Amino acid sequence: MTLLRDLVHLAPSDNDHHPALRCAIGITVPLLVVLLLGRLGLAIFATFGAFAGIYGRNEPHRQRLATQARGGGLMFAFILAAALAARSDLGPWSLVVLTSAVAGLGTFGAGMFRLRPAGSLFHIFAFAAIASLPAQPPLEQAALTALSTVAFALLLGQLGNLWPAHRTGWDRAPLMPLAPQHRTALLRESILYAVAAGTAGSAATLLGIGHTYWAMVAAVVPLVGQTARARVTRGLQRVLGTFAGLLVTALMLLPGLSGWQLIPVIALAQFAVELFVLRQYALAQVFITPLALLSTELAHHTDPRVLLVDRAVETVVGAFVGIALVLVLHLWQRAGTRFGVSG
Repeated sequence: MTLLRDLVHLAPSDNDHHPALRCAIGITVPLLVVLLLGRLGLAIFATFGAFAGIYGRNEPHRQRLATQARGGGLMFAFILAAALAARSDLGPWSLVVLTSAVAGLGTFGAGMFRLRPAGSLFHIFAFAAIASLPAQPPLEQAALTALSTVAFALLLGQLGNLWPAHRTGWDRAPLMPLAPQHRTALLRESILYAVAAGTAGSAATLLGIGHTYWAMVAAVVPLVGQTARARVTRGLQRVLGTFAGLLVTALMLLPGLSGWQLIPVIALAQFAVELFVLRQYALAQVFITPLALLSTELAHHTDPRVLLVDRAVETVVGAFVGIALVLVLHLWQRAGTRFGVSG
């Protein structure tokens, strides 16, 4: 009953509509620009560049600017690395190895920069999705699109300064270095993310499922949380929310909507994600699923039925790997405590 209560619990709102609106605008405007230019192949770079806006959601403006600059810079680095890797004609196993490395590096970078949300979920998604694209736009155009979108997200994060009622202090909050023990813990967490992503990606590759990175993304979801129960709950919420989200996505993909019709849907999905992601992860996942699938579909069209099936199967595979890893670690720690084994 406790687990069931955790699955459906809805936390109270904390002015979530403000960051939700910023993030929705941050992804909609760049997508409209690439659509107007007739360059939908750049849409995926705009989408991931817009992720800079998810950081520092409730921080004072100066601190938010610094946080979003760090988060956006880290995201841009992985976007650029993915665009370069895509030009190397990667095989499926090479993609798994490189994406696993991104999982570890992204987690370490996010931890060093004190980013929230922590971990490397977005970095895994961005790197693997872009590196998997069969047709790549010119590198300089891709980089400019991503960088411009990051800059636009930072600008949106500062718009509150225009209204005195929403203006916050401009005091500097320096980023203090991590203590040695915290850096060691972060390194362990980074390795854990890399192992989870690599295991899930390997399993999906062996099963011959397309879009293996969805399994890798799902595998790191249960790693967020302070307790084993919270982590298992998050993994189950990922599965339940994804299946509900696939029903919503099917209503959008199967009729074959145009780009002009898809972008408003993406905007609404992004708004809803940021509205609920800190309050109820399963409910947020209902909107994350169409947001992820529709955003990538803008850049590269695939058979929607195959896409939906791949997403469902890979989410189950990845979540199972992540939950299994959490339980193994929990039992190991309990056994270590029981027999007096430290560290």
